[in-house]
Amino acid sequence: MFPIRDHNPSSRRPYVVYALIAINALIFALQLPYMGNDRALAVFWNNYALYPALVTEYGDYTGILTSMFLHAGWMHIGGNMLFLWIFGDNLEDQMGHVGFLIFYLAAGVAAALAHIAAAPDSVVPTVGASGAIAGVMGGYLLMFPRARVDVVVIIVIIFKVFPLPAWVMLGIWFALQVFGGFTASMEGGGVAFWAHAGGFVAGVILALPLWLRRGGSGFWRQTHGKPPHPDAVYQRSSIPVIRRRR
Repeated sequence: MFPIRDHNPSSRRPYVVYALIAINALIFALQLPYMGNDRALAVFWNNYALYPALVTEYGDYTGILTSMFLHAGWMHIGGNMLFLWIFGDNLEDQMGHVGFLIFYLAAGVAAALAHIAAAPDSVVPTVGASGAIAGVMGGYLLMFPRARVDVVVIIVIIFKVFPLPAWVMLGIWFALQVFGGFTASMEGGGVAFWAHAGGFVAGVILALPLWLRRGGSGFWRQTHGKPPHPDAVYQRSSIPVIRRRR
């Protein structure tokens, strides 16, 4: 299950979201020549990925910020940028361009710190914007808990798109990260689940001042937890349906 769009249009262009997607794509393009060669990729990441052991043992904090602009593969960057595209524009709309950029970077730092706390001795390189984007998702949940999000559910060869309230979709996602964190702690794994969970919680906390300025629970009562403007309406596909003959 993964989201493909929300029904929450923004009132201004999300230039920071555009810029973040462009920067991530550019850096990924720079590392493409090293993909498929683990040793060469490790050299490329050497000074920019997050190595928790370097932070705890040597005080090298460089990777905390730079690692959120690196990605391990096409699915990694594609999924992250999709989530940023869906949820980021609405927070940028509410926070302003500079405010959203500060929020994004702060959530990414908080996610990195959560990962370091969970695995302080790890020498495995950690990369990805997932923690910062998890923060965006946490802030989105606080501001628009009942916004509709279209998700795709794939069961073997069956594809189904249907809308869910943001609190359901994001709540399930967060629960999966916490579950994955405990499972990975026992079995090991290659996903920084606690970075995702930590970034999500940080996003909720960092968005609290904005939510309170909007009126807190009064903002929810006024908007009923939905976007403070009409939902986006998407037309059905014009592709004809070919029914199976019996």
